[in-house]
Amino acid sequence: MATQLDVQNLWVRYPTPARVVEAVCGVSFTLGREKLGIVGESGSGKSTVGRAILRLIPPPGQISADRLSFDGIDLLAADEPTLRDIRGRRIAMVMQDPKYSLNPVMTVGKQIREAYRAHARVSSAEAERRALEMLAAVRIRDPERVYRCYPHEVSGGMGQRVMIAMMLVGDPDILIADEPTSALDVTVQMQVLAILDDLVGERGLGLIFISHDLNLVASFCDRVLIMYAGRVVETCAANELHRARHPYTRGLLAALPRIDGGGRALPVLRRDPAWLDAPIAEAG
Repeated sequence: MATQLDVQNLWVRYPTPARVVEAVCGVSFTLGREKLGIVGESGSGKSTVGRAILRLIPPPGQISADRLSFDGIDLLAADEPTLRDIRGRRIAMVMQDPKYSLNPVMTVGKQIREAYRAHARVSSAEAERRALEMLAAVRIRDPERVYRCYPHEVSGGMGQRVMIAMMLVGDPDILIADEPTSALDVTVQMQVLAILDDLVGERGLGLIFISHDLNLVASFCDRVLIMYAGRVVETCAANELHRARHPYTRGLLAALPRIDGGGRALPVLRRDPAWLDAPIAEAG
């Protein structure tokens, strides 16, 4: 499988008057045309990895890496015009909650149209046609009506579909989905995942799927990185996640509620400082 994205020894640091906070510590992985899951607790650094790839870490945050390259382009050395050309057009990122990502005073159609015209020199009529086409691609039943809606006039699930349509309208090579289903109920969640799965298969995208839901990632992705305190502590094939060996991953799996749990209290994850220095485990 050809490598699209190569991340080696990625660090994200935030200097403070008291100390330097290390949010991401030496993360390494490659991405081809596949679905890569990144899982971990809130604060583990998984979303920061996604933002760092696109150089979206605000000051005073600092990004460093031995290698951070996309399609032969050094993202760390790239200037702002190059990054603006890559963001959205070649690497797109779907944020967690459409309520905070969509502009409340612009119609859905205008926002998708604007995203497309930022990277493609097309007429307004062509941009509208493309926006309607993308709304249909994410299985919105009445694209013309939704095109004219404002964000507050659509449901959470439909808003997330709108965000996916906006990010895919430029036909990117890589899609970073930052917990795109966390605010949705189970039925809508599965619909959104089916849309992503179809689009990845049809368009040959590389997908980075960031989530805290281990069962979801195990059933949806091809490979999984498990992050703890800014570090990758274990990697495995998604269908082998149940055979994970690292005590942190085992603890997360044990903490998942089960219907047949018999009313037993969920176990508490006991953290070990040695995890911060241990080599990356590989399940299997």
